[in-house]
Amino acid sequence: MQSLLPHAAASACILTVIEIVRQRLHDTAFMVRHRLTDQAFTRQRRLTFPVVMLLILQKSAKSLQRHLHEFFARWANGTLSPGASKGAWTQARAKLSHTAFLELNEQAVLATVYAPEHQASLRRWRGRLLVAMDSSLARLPDHPDLARSFARVQAANQHGETVGYYEGRVSVLYDVLNRLGRDGRLASSALGEVELARQHGASLRAEDVVLFDRGFTGYEQLARLRLAPRDFIGRCSRGSFAAAQALFVRNEADLSVIVTLRAPPDQRRRLRAEAVPLQLPVRLITVRLTTGELEVLVTSLCDELAYPTASFAEAYHQRWGLETYYHQLKSHLDLENWSGRTEAAIRQDFHAAVFLCNVESLVSAPAQVALAARTSARQQPAQINRADGLHALKMRVIELFASACPAEAVLADLVRLFQANPTAVRPDRKVPRQKPSMWRSYHFQRCVRKMVF
Repeated sequence: MQSLLPHAAASACILTVIEIVRQRLHDTAFMVRHRLTDQAFTRQRRLTFPVVMLLILQKSAKSLQRHLHEFFARWANGTLSPGASKGAWTQARAKLSHTAFLELNEQAVLATVYAPEHQASLRRWRGRLLVAMDSSLARLPDHPDLARSFARVQAANQHGETVGYYEGRVSVLYDVLNRLGRDGRLASSALGEVELARQHGASLRAEDVVLFDRGFTGYEQLARLRLAPRDFIGRCSRGSFAAAQALFVRNEADLSVIVTLRAPPDQRRRLRAEAVPLQLPVRLITVRLTTGELEVLVTSLCDELAYPTASFAEAYHQRWGLETYYHQLKSHLDLENWSGRTEAAIRQDFHAAVFLCNVESLVSAPAQVALAARTSARQQPAQINRADGLHALKMRVIELFASACPAEAVLADLVRLFQANPTAVRPDRKVPRQKPSMWRSYHFQRCVRKMVF
């Protein structure tokens, strides 16, 4: 399960994606589908439809005017070129819908990766795709335009002084083995993560196994997944189902029992009206963590021969890939440092970041294969530095998606850059998790966190 895509297959996949994106960015029909008014992008301006798309993909932590100067200098191949003002940029991006990035992700990246000709190259667990669900809170700008769609929360200091800000909830359906964001959603923090998880249901495939943490392991969530039907592996809390509580009391690892769960009495009338089953056979599995703690997993995969008990610890551990994905979005790409204050700008930034991370995952596959071959003699395996990879990708957005340079040449350059500063893999190193505190978080945000740029 650790091996990545073969070099040739991965290269062919990303080259196809590059060509599709290049074609879409200059396609009039694509522009018409994703502009907000009939008059948008009809006049010959500096900030054309492709330029606006690329500028959003290249979201920077630098000052806006400096970013515009640097972008147009690169757009003109280093020659002196008139740029654009901040005001012109604000007006131009207001004409664009965030759905443009949704279509690029779905029709260029996901449609290519999951196409029949690339099925054999996908990484799987026992023939199944592992997808994780979870959510993360995001702090939004304090702008009145957000009041229509996002909740406003209040925070107080030790003196009782309060401050309000808008807060969103980010939820991504994430293919953890192939490192792809399948379906990204940004909603108000008032909307629960379980409800957002249900909205991901339309993006699930029959071959998927859904991974989720304790907050999602309620009877209704499990029953609705089986009604779809979709398979799952979830983690039970100590206060969950009675059968799971009994296994926590036994405190024995590597147990596997099949039990029948029943809908809670207060949910039965509603679930019956919605044709959701009131009884659900599941399999409970106990796993001993390296810390000595016992974990109880609940799954719909009841066949011991096809899915041995010993294989579930590794499968559920893959869920951690979604946590590192959120770290990539919020730390490396500095998602919460929004490039605009309106709802339209925030949704553009979010969906552009999901698309960019998917492209980075595709480019990193051939880079990792080449790096592994070049460093095979090292005592510790080497892997690419994903922060450096994202930086290289953002710096070459123009060459990648909007230049006449052959896609093969751009990809070869990116693969070389991705391999430039690898990091060592230390599989036996365990870093203890420390209880978060206000001062630790402050120190991390000011002194430790590394952004792409």
